[in-house]
Amino acid sequence: MFEFGRELMKLIAGERARPFADGLTGGDSALLELLDLNLLLQEAKGADVAAGRIGAKDKAQLRLDAAVVWREVARRSGDAVALRKAAATAEAAAAAFDPDRRPEGWARARCEQGVCALLGAELFGDPGLNAAAETAFQDARTAARGGLAAPLADIGLAVVEGRQDLAQGDEGCARAAAARFNAPIAALDALSRRSRAARPLAAEARLARADLLCGWGARLKDEALLNLAREDAAAAAAKLDAAYEPLTWARAEILRGQALALWGEAVGDVDAVATGATALAAALDHLTRDHSPLDWARTQLALAQALQALGEASADERAYEKAVTCYDRANLVLKDAPATPLRGMAAGARAMCLARSAEITGDLGVLDAAEAAMKIELSNLRASRDPVAWALAQVHLARLYEARIDITGQDRGERAAAVTALDAALDVFGEEGLRSLSVVASEALERLRAGPAKPRTAV
Repeated sequence: MFEFGRELMKLIAGERARPFADGLTGGDSALLELLDLNLLLQEAKGADVAAGRIGAKDKAQLRLDAAVVWREVARRSGDAVALRKAAATAEAAAAAFDPDRRPEGWARARCEQGVCALLGAELFGDPGLNAAAETAFQDARTAARGGLAAPLADIGLAVVEGRQDLAQGDEGCARAAAARFNAPIAALDALSRRSRAARPLAAEARLARADLLCGWGARLKDEALLNLAREDAAAAAAKLDAAYEPLTWARAEILRGQALALWGEAVGDVDAVATGATALAAALDHLTRDHSPLDWARTQLALAQALQALGEASADERAYEKAVTCYDRANLVLKDAPATPLRGMAAGARAMCLARSAEITGDLGVLDAAEAAMKIELSNLRASRDPVAWALAQVHLARLYEARIDITGQDRGERAAAVTALDAALDVFGEEGLRSLSVVASEALERLRAGPAKPRTAV
């Protein structure tokens, strides 16, 4: 899929002894997808140079262009420094635009600040950034006079409201949140007939809605919501050209495969889960780690979860082994991004995968490795900074203790340690109002307090 981009870079290198004056793309953001992360970083630095050049025309627009590139660097790498750079550059662009004379430009700059805040909340698990994003999008919506700014602001507000409702909303709330995207997506589709930049933005909006629907569907085990997410992702992919927009196309295919696997898990359709896993594996064939490390890691995690679901359905140890391999591959990227919640989620899911594998095979060595890895991950977490991640790690560690008791039929202090971990997790879940997670922890406590379990034999 990325062969076209590589050929383009060869042509650029062959015809030019040095980069374009304003970078490899000449300021055309539509070409950013063709650059791998290393070239994208060079492009971002070149955009900074262009915006700071003495005598440069329209510095406000050049700063806005630079902010877009730096945000894409952060999105692909998970680099907090790059994201701060993007936000600061977008703020400088907003200050340079005159909101009275150029309201559309000012609104686009405020939208960019909002998108940076949304990305920060997603990458680093800081919910306060969602509030900052909401303010920026509201400002942009008020100032917008048409063009792209108005639908972009509406989409940003829809994402913020969807995230706020996701934790406690029901199916009706999910459908209402999805409906908020209808008008701005239609506006972007209409604008795409005369603006090339609008088409990928419309696809991104559909993917944002599909991602929220996936979250709701997975939490509520709702088949209809997961099916809507799959349809949205498929619609986004259908409107893209994989040769010219390879990364957005890959993201759409990845989300489609993830939604299909989750749908299969929700309805108990093993074939659908396998089809989703196949789609994710096919997407990985077209997405390189060098091009977008974080997208690559996320795809490995989605594939691991699909394989884990297959293992649960079939009690097949090989599915768990393959899932652990995917978690380990994802960690090649996530170990360099310790602030992202994905790392803790991956560590916990990997531990659970090893626990089930140990239960199936009766191999305590696998369980030893899982416990050691989970304790290391816990030592890297601070309850004061990210209480929910810390509490989830406690639940995962308790599950490993429970698996050891089940396998051996003996209790050498594991039961008391598991109860202590679950009690601590329940306190956090209660304070945070996370009812579904409280139920999971409570059920685990009931199992542990029910008494000794008989040892399990290998299947």
